[in-house]
Amino acid sequence: MSGPFTADVVEAIKRHMNDDHGDDALVIVRGLGGRPGATRATTSGVDAEAIEFTIDGGELVRVPWGETLTERPQVRMAVVRLYRQSCATLGIPARGEH
Repeated sequence: MSGPFTADVVEAIKRHMNDDHGDDALVIVRGLGGRPGATRATTSGVDAEAIEFTIDGGELVRVPWGETLTERPQVRMAVVRLYRQSCATLGIPARGEH
C-alpha cells in the first residue's frame, strides 16, 4: 500500500480502528466489502485509495474510499461515510456517535 500516509500514521489508524471501532469494521466489510457472512474484521491497512480488512480466516478485503485521500483528517470522514453507507446497504440503523 502506498500513498500520503507514513507507516506511523497507518499504524495509528489501524490501532484506533481495531481498539475502538471493531464492530464498525465488520459492518463495512459486510455491507460494502461483499462479505455479508463475515464474523470478524480487523483493519489491516490504509492507503489513499482504500481501507483494508483481514476477515475470518485471513482473507484480505479492500473497500475503496470512493475518492483519493490526501491527508490524515480525511480518513475519519471517509470511514464514517463507509460505515453509514454500509448500514444503509444492510438495512440496519447507524449509531449517531461517530
